[in-house]
Amino acid sequence: MTNEFRGDMHPEGARFAIVVSKYNDSITTKLLTGAVETLRAHHVADDAIDVAWVPGAWEIPLVADRLAKTKCYAAVICLGAVIRGETTHDQHINRHVSLSLGRISLDSGLPVLMGVLTCNSLEQAINRSGGTVGNKGTECAEAALEMVSLLRQLPSEE
Repeated sequence: MTNEFRGDMHPEGARFAIVVSKYNDSITTKLLTGAVETLRAHHVADDAIDVAWVPGAWEIPLVADRLAKTKCYAAVICLGAVIRGETTHDQHINRHVSLSLGRISLDSGLPVLMGVLTCNSLEQAINRSGGTVGNKGTECAEAALEMVSLLRQLPSEE
């Protein structure tokens, strides 16, 4: 018989950090609300949730890295909204953020969740922050809960 590892949504005693961008705050506040409500619904206490606000999406990786290095958190949830404009500026931000968050996760051994919307329009961002497509903040919090539980089941690196 094979061994199977599967996370659940109840990692006992886990602390979570959320890094959220102030830029496009009409969107990011909804993402944050979705994430916090999801963590609370799965019995994570308010004092086990720390939120760090950064100016924009570009700054998310620096703060996520700092929080991951503290070893105080079981996961870092990153939330932002980059909406395409008239130039390619959004592409450079999106590339930096996504690659950096992936590196932080692998370097720290922690789940670092990418809840940064990369949308072509404000309408798409609204739809992904509690509209018709759901709430990416909620999805990231659910993934964080599951990943923390899963990682606790896997064999240790030592």
